Amino acid sequence: MSSQAKTSRYPGFYKLSPAERLEVVKEFAGLADEDAAVLIKTGRLSIDMADRMIENVIGTLELPLGVAANFLINGKDYFVPMCIEEPSVVAAASNAAKWCRQGGGLFAAATEPLMIGQIQVVGVSAPRAAALKVLERKGEILELANSKDPVLVKLGGGAKDLEVRVLDSPAGPMLVVHLLVDVRDAMGANAVNTMAEAVAPLIEEATGGEVLLRIVSNLADRRLVRVRTKVPKEAVGGEAVVDGI
Repeated sequence: MSSQAKTSRYPGFYKLSPAERLEVVKEFAGLADEDAAVLIKTGRLSIDMADRMIENVIGTLELPLGVAANFLINGKDYFVPMCIEEPSVVAAASNAAKWCRQGGGLFAAATEPLMIGQIQVVGVSAPRAAALKVLERKGEILELANSKDPVLVKLGGGAKDLEVRVLDSPAGPMLVVHLLVDVRDAMGANAVNTMAEAVAPLIEEATGGEVLLRIVSNLADRRLVRVRTKVPKEAVGGEAVVDGI
């Protein structure tokens, strides 16, 4: 398959046998023979059984491994691997991608991969003054945090910024310090937790308070992916169908 003809649009892909599908994916992705061989190895779940469970199977990972076809994302074609036991999901994804493709495909953009290390400080008598003291030592705090993961820093990530909030609570005012960490391709929990633990004593020293929570936040609102698409009305059955959605 030449680079000019490379496309994940493959009519009748679902009609192929698993071995034939794997050959298509192997050529598309440029997999070596030994890489493709790994995909077709099975355990107790045979390839024939897997092929009866979901669509577009090419191998198993203890669950059927299928690929959703028709995806065009930011102008580039993809087969999307999906390891799942539930029927119709891969077919639905492939069908939706085919609709989106008629409108130019999917267009995706991502923010920086920033995760938040949340550090709670209690027992602070003058919280706003304490917040300023934390910000005054921002460089020192970031340097200490980054010393705990030099590999992440080498890859372009690491602790990048600090934010400090003063919050009221029934137990009195508290500081919440946010350590913003670029975790690159990692989920980042281990790196962020390690950094938050490391800087906690320094924050206590700066504020005169006591650090309680020091953990990665589950609110990942700084690490977002936005996707948009346009589906022509003809792709879903016409204007009457669109009006009924």
